[in-house]
Amino acid sequence: MEKEPITVEGLKKLKEELEDLKNNKRPKVVTAIAEARAHGDLKENAEYHAAKEQQGHIEGRVLEINNIIAIANVIDVTKMENDGKVIFGSTVTVKDIENEKKKSFKIVGKDEADIGKSLIYFKSPMGKSLIGKVIKDLVTVNTPSGEKNFEILEVKYI
Repeated sequence: MEKEPITVEGLKKLKEELEDLKNNKRPKVVTAIAEARAHGDLKENAEYHAAKEQQGHIEGRVLEINNIIAIANVIDVTKMENDGKVIFGSTVTVKDIENEKKKSFKIVGKDEADIGKSLIYFKSPMGKSLIGKVIKDLVTVNTPSGEKNFEILEVKYI
């Protein structure tokens, strides 16, 4: 299996989620299943079936996180020399050429990406356009609403 890059923060969050699933959510669902079983006939017991379904989701997510961690290639950009190049894990500030608006993004792995938190997947159109570029470079990104042009203003390894 191919290694997937992940930031130090992304790995930390996955491990925290895994601990929560194992130590909090899993025991609660086991208790809920036991309580529902005590109510009698399992065929028509909606509580039992809901708890079993929830248990399936929890166990599936535990397996998924374990697999992600197993193939993770942790990249810590804070330990790299900043040569101004956009790389995985770097935080990039760009200016939209059309409206002069500035935006900052952190280039992250698939499981960390969250556009609402300005975390963009390195294989997304924006991520692919930025990787390898340097400050003052102009970048064209194909978006669903058409081409957007950006100028790279700053690259931080934080």
